[in-house]
Amino acid sequence: MKKVCFCGVSGNGMSALAQILKLQGYDVYGSDASFDAGRDAANRQALLSVGIKLVPQNGSGITDDIETLYVSSAIDPSNPDIKAALEKNIPIKKRSELLAELFHQYPHNIAVGGTAGKTTTTAMIGYILDSLGKQPCMINGGFLRNYENNPGIPNIIYNKGDICVIEADESDGSIRSYKPYISIINNISHDHEPIETLMEYFQAFADHTRYGLVLNADCPNAAKIKSSQKTLSFSIKNADADLYATDIKTITNGVEYTLDGQTFKLQLIGKFNVSNALAAIAACSLLGISKFEAAKALEGFTGIKRRLELAGTKNNISIFDDFAHNASKIEASLSALREYDGRLIVMYQSHKPFSARTTGEEDGVVFGKVLQKDDILLMPEIYMRDPVKDSDISGSDLVQYAVNNGVNALFLETKDRVRDYILQTAKPGDRIVIMGARDNSLPDFSRQLLKDL
Repeated sequence: MKKVCFCGVSGNGMSALAQILKLQGYDVYGSDASFDAGRDAANRQALLSVGIKLVPQNGSGITDDIETLYVSSAIDPSNPDIKAALEKNIPIKKRSELLAELFHQYPHNIAVGGTAGKTTTTAMIGYILDSLGKQPCMINGGFLRNYENNPGIPNIIYNKGDICVIEADESDGSIRSYKPYISIINNISHDHEPIETLMEYFQAFADHTRYGLVLNADCPNAAKIKSSQKTLSFSIKNADADLYATDIKTITNGVEYTLDGQTFKLQLIGKFNVSNALAAIAACSLLGISKFEAAKALEGFTGIKRRLELAGTKNNISIFDDFAHNASKIEASLSALREYDGRLIVMYQSHKPFSARTTGEEDGVVFGKVLQKDDILLMPEIYMRDPVKDSDISGSDLVQYAVNNGVNALFLETKDRVRDYILQTAKPGDRIVIMGARDNSLPDFSRQLLKDL
């Protein structure tokens, strides 16, 4: 039995791959600094429950019989596990390398790309295929609510068929390494890299596609991508697209839409989720599945945790937990909530200084666009900020960008201060949104806040 170790195993992407290798018969070990610090208890228990062995992240788990150490892009080269592996000449591979290896084992592989929506779209495709008995393998960065009662962390669907569905990450350029049977480009907007770089990445992604490409006709940048393979477009605005949704209506806790004369519902809010659904339906149609059958199956999809997830309602105050961390995601989430009545109180925690520097001003513009005069924006300090290395940028700078765009915004340095402010300020009818990436404590923060209301 091959023995491997994952450094940073609690991460959404790493935990999915660790579970896949365990299901494939590997002896899987893992370490995580969050576990060592007593955080991420739910993930820790979930990984232990499926037979993954957890070790401290101090190098002690890197024994001579480890075949490969897998590391996430967030792991510093000075990490003790990496040092131990180098001393023992144990191969070190990145998460993206392993994902590509697994992906290319499947003849009918589907890669979902885009700077927003790829997690939800990947999950939608996996859910449709699984519901229709197509035996897919799906590897995701988000937790599927439909599979929460399964053993382990619900960011995978594992069957032994010939279809694999993954989300293809553009942030590190690894999207260029995939050779998908079917590829999807949901959208292309400024995020981790300049738009010119992203256009090159996504064009390479399209060029490597072996059978069919799905494009969002509503995104001007995505619409510029060319392919010699069969191409399907989707739209919620343009009737000339191959899949076009009309009569989109907000309903209680969801949305309704019409596709070629038939009406369907989603248990998700926001027009952007109709767009995600069309992308998933288009991909499934390239596999020979009826678009109506796919759309009907999708009515049972309950969504992804931390994607505009309703944590609960108390005293007529609702709390939403959301992963949005760039301008396009922020706009999509808050615009969806704007379709319902009530003031918005938004806590936005920027996840890292690099993103704050490159997109902070854009975020301020978006907050000014979607928040109204009675709404409140609260920002704690940037999550991964080092006070010494990152003295040039702070959450207070991001608040100022928002204020410059007319937003009622406050900098409250810690999440505890944000919590206290919300408890003093919230009133019946408000919607509270806890928004940000990377910080695995945010779901617990949302739910504790709900209890304290």
